[in-house]
Amino acid sequence: MLKIRLQRIGRKNDPSFRAVLTDSKNSTKSGKFLEILGTYNPKAGEKNLIADRIKYWISQGAKCSDTMHNFLVHDKVIEGKKVNVLPKKKPTLKRKELKMKK
Repeated sequence: MLKIRLQRIGRKNDPSFRAVLTDSKNSTKSGKFLEILGTYNPKAGEKNLIADRIKYWISQGAKCSDTMHNFLVHDKVIEGKKVNVLPKKKPTLKRKELKMKK
């Protein structure tokens, strides 16, 4: 299955990302992709997405990662609600409870 997701391309402590179309079986760090669909620089706050190509690939059956979906909804490229991408919080345990578990 094809996926539209972000691929990190920045130096250490200087993140920047590419929006790429890739096979879902490829890992995020493999560097293999079919097409570059835009860029995102979080430090400068710049987002350059090629909206018509993204819409084309979605119409062909490509799925977006959750973060990419939120970017596209925010930029009004696609319609829908944003997806919660934060990890679920675990209840905090007191020290006594931790010792009892062990």
